Amino acid sequence: MAPAIATTVPNRRIRTAVPRATRDPAWARWFLTGIALLFLAFFLVLPIAVVFAQAFAKGPGYYLAAIRDPDALSAIRLTLLTVAIVVPANVVFGVAASWAIAKFKFRGKSLLTTLIDLPFAVSPVISGLVYVLVFGAQGWFGPWLIAHNVRIIFAVPGIILATAFVTFPFVARELIPLMQAQGTDEEISAITLGASGWQTFWRVTLPNIRWGLLYGVLLTTARCLGEFGAVLVVSGGLAQVTETGTLFVFRSLEDRRDLGAYAMALALAGMSILLIAGMELLKRRRAGANPRQGGALRIA
Repeated sequence: MAPAIATTVPNRRIRTAVPRATRDPAWARWFLTGIALLFLAFFLVLPIAVVFAQAFAKGPGYYLAAIRDPDALSAIRLTLLTVAIVVPANVVFGVAASWAIAKFKFRGKSLLTTLIDLPFAVSPVISGLVYVLVFGAQGWFGPWLIAHNVRIIFAVPGIILATAFVTFPFVARELIPLMQAQGTDEEISAITLGASGWQTFWRVTLPNIRWGLLYGVLLTTARCLGEFGAVLVVSGGLAQVTETGTLFVFRSLEDRRDLGAYAMALALAGMSILLIAGMELLKRRRAGANPRQGGALRIA
């Protein structure tokens, strides 16, 4: 009986110590929660409330007139066009890079992983400047592009390239740890049962990464909507030509058209808030879903 007593007492102590470590003391929980809420209120809620109040300071009619301005509508269309092109391109790159890094072994794997993180370390302004040095009139390919009447810098292609550069890590960085955690057992089982490479991807790999993929898409979209530095360098900021939503806000403030700036800022903030709500829903779905669900047996 002595060994049984020696083994049960420490376990009971561990079980009682764990909840106490996560609950006590109460004042610390309230203090930390209060500090977090204070920072959120001051740095997030208050600025959004100020933008909302300023946008509707003269009434909904003035807000609608400001957002229906031809320059504002053109900026919104260009922003959405950039999102429509950049997000699918980054999805293709992110899935391909994640699949290669997580599922295969090859030389240069660590280098590829490092290069994916490069936009996080480089300022967006510098990345825009790099594109100017490469595709500008005095850049490496500038004379050839001019000779063939192709415009990249100070045109829509430059905006798309710069936005794609600063946003391409998001999908890959969401999928790489997810794929590494899942391993390759299900893919190997599917191939053993006769599935082709495409069948394995569509019916095994993709169902297992769908929530991480959607989360990466939302992050990429939010960054596309709010990108400013890289776009400012490569676009030229021509109204109704190369002016995105963020550039419209910048120009409106410089021209002292505050209502137009607040109206566009509120529109972009509203889209971002919807994306944040979508991300929260995805978090809850991912928390309740089984990441291994999907299985290699559904290949017929």
